[in-house]
Amino acid sequence: MKLRKFFTLFGKRVLIHVFFWICILLLFSFFFGMEGSTLWNQIAFSAFFLPVTIATTYTFIYYLIPNYLLPKRYLEFGLYSLYTFIISSVFIIFSAFYGLVIILNLDWEDNFPLSKSLFFIMITIYLVGVIGSAFSLLKYNYSSAAKNDELKNRILEAQLKLKEQELQYLKMQIHPHFLFNTLNTIYGLSIMQSEKTPEMILQLSDLLDYILYQTKKPLVKLEDEINHIKNYINLEKKRFQDALDIEFNCDPIPESTMLAPMLLLPFVENSFKHGKSIDGKLSIAINLKLDAEMLSFHIENSIQDNSEINTAEGIGLENIKRRLDILYADKYELKVEDTEDLFKVFLKLNTAKIPTDA
Repeated sequence: MKLRKFFTLFGKRVLIHVFFWICILLLFSFFFGMEGSTLWNQIAFSAFFLPVTIATTYTFIYYLIPNYLLPKRYLEFGLYSLYTFIISSVFIIFSAFYGLVIILNLDWEDNFPLSKSLFFIMITIYLVGVIGSAFSLLKYNYSSAAKNDELKNRILEAQLKLKEQELQYLKMQIHPHFLFNTLNTIYGLSIMQSEKTPEMILQLSDLLDYILYQTKKPLVKLEDEINHIKNYINLEKKRFQDALDIEFNCDPIPESTMLAPMLLLPFVENSFKHGKSIDGKLSIAINLKLDAEMLSFHIENSIQDNSEINTAEGIGLENIKRRLDILYADKYELKVEDTEDLFKVFLKLNTAKIPTDA
């Protein structure tokens, strides 16, 4: 099948070349026409110039251009082009001489029935070579552009797949410690037959559904992300009991506001994981505002000493930063600050810059 396809393409190419040179022969016959000669004599005379025209053109197209011009070996290209012009000029002169003598059997002293000068004939032949070379360069440029576009598409496709895999991995990096702690709390409440047990199980179920399934979507409503943050906080409140002092302030959020999933929840989870109690209480403050399309998110938690900062800025925050870089590029600001007893995170991003994938 491949061999048949090759011969089909080769045959089409040969036919195109044959048709082109027949057209050139007719063109030569028209321009090199001799006074008082028949059409057949004009064609026969012009045919003597066809071999040198073909040889000169193909020398440029298949040898000089691909081997010297395209690799930017300009000095060698110019030198070999000069050699080609000199050699082809000699053959053009011989072709004109033998064409006149053999085809027309002229008496040189009486008549030289050419309507065009030999210089004009040379210019016309070289013009054909130039036109052929120009078409060859255009074809090469088109082919190179097509190959480059195909290569770029393959590279972009590979990068997209890698980015999707990385995002899926990063989404799953929320620390599972709260899950085990919450399950332990539920276990303790169930032993005491507390009325809070069913509510905690339901809240945990909703949160796991969001983490495991809803985050597969490229975008979620910002309102949904906030609701699950509240859900998470309620779970932690039941676990910490009186050992938690938390404040969550949030402006009303339009339903149309969209966000990549799991961008804010890991910050909250991080504050519970790495926050430290002061005077018997873990203090956390969360503020979320939406000014037009600009989202401002601020969260801070208490710490005992600065040695905890490196831990707090560990894998969790690095994963979040990486996701922000992929999804929102330079359309966000993230600042991390610490004082003697507080660890603070400030995030601003434009929710109008909706990512196309996640």
